[in-house]
Amino acid sequence: MTMKFNELKKTLGPGILFASTCIGVSHLVQSTRAGADYGFLLVGAVILANIFKYPFFEFASRYTSATGKSIIDGYYKKSKWILVGYLVITIFSMFIVSAAVTFVTAGLFSNLFHFNLDTAQWAGILLAICILLLIVGKFKLLDSTLKIVGMFLLLSTIIAVVSSLVKGRVPQVENFVAPELLNTKGILFLIALMGWMPTAVDMSTWTSLWTEERIKQTNYHPTLKETLFDFKLGYFASAILAVCFLTLGAMILYGNGVALSNSAPTFANQLITMFTSVIGDWSYFIILIAAFSTMFSTTITVIDGYCRGAARSIKLFRNKSDDSRTIYIVTAIVLSLGTYMIISQYLNNLKSLVDFATALSFIIAPLAGWVNYKMVFTEEIPLSHQPKKWLKSLAKAGLVFMSVFTVIYFYALFAEKF
Repeated sequence: MTMKFNELKKTLGPGILFASTCIGVSHLVQSTRAGADYGFLLVGAVILANIFKYPFFEFASRYTSATGKSIIDGYYKKSKWILVGYLVITIFSMFIVSAAVTFVTAGLFSNLFHFNLDTAQWAGILLAICILLLIVGKFKLLDSTLKIVGMFLLLSTIIAVVSSLVKGRVPQVENFVAPELLNTKGILFLIALMGWMPTAVDMSTWTSLWTEERIKQTNYHPTLKETLFDFKLGYFASAILAVCFLTLGAMILYGNGVALSNSAPTFANQLITMFTSVIGDWSYFIILIAAFSTMFSTTITVIDGYCRGAARSIKLFRNKSDDSRTIYIVTAIVLSLGTYMIISQYLNNLKSLVDFATALSFIIAPLAGWVNYKMVFTEEIPLSHQPKKWLKSLAKAGLVFMSVFTVIYFYALFAEKF
């Protein structure tokens, strides 16, 4: 059935919010580092992570398309213990993940406004703005704003990649020795890179929640084809940009003798300079504003996603039909305070904070993926909404892929400690 423009317009939104979540730390920080440290060696890992994780994100969208409910409601219906596990994972990860995202955004913020404030103070201002927007504006403001945020960065990234390929790779310093990948440090970074590529699997619930909210907002229940079009638009745009940022790191920073900084403001300046070196100095503030806008959208969607997930879970346990807005607001305030405290402890250790957050997401991935796999094949999902054989096979391969690398991660971590 052909998609009509008016119906598609009512559908679009959750996929863009998903892309806003993805195109942040995983791209600006991890993909850039991958290219800067290892050249094009890890481009295969980026592509494979996007391929093997794909089914589990789509499954969440399929569930909501079929039932009109979020997949979190499905967890509760399947087993209360699944929901308990999801809530524990959410509480355990949300402070670290939010801190990593806000830390990078604060670094860009400090480059945008040159006031005498440290990263933690900038982070505090950002968190206050995010909470205010989410409490006052709710979903409609978030949905409307983020449809245009990041467009400058998208265009700038494509221009920068084309320019860098035309100019050729920046000459390497004399006696440059490429770092080893097949050692403890390299393997730990590899898994951290794939942890948020495109993002954490447990965050698939957010797309489901946003899709459910979009249905309520427009009073239109999209077809499966329309829902998947919206989701795929965000997913594949995110995957392409991940390769683009790795390419920029490999073409401009690999072997130039300058290490990426552990300080968020300094790293942010290095990131913007990477663009201006191929586009031109005139573009500095344009790129800076675009990058900040993108990271700000990531920060606000991450906070919104965690708060929605926690609020829905708690509401289901309370088994009440009342509005969960109070739970959402309280969760947002608690999350912001915890995020600020973590950032205060990691002021000059950006890479360690990001690596820990992304690796944590990867080791959670096999369990989150398996649960989504089980949910999409339940009796309440009609055959028309269940995945085809090829997608089912890809999901099984993805579970093996994530499980094997989780074991490798713990082995490498053990080897590093002992």
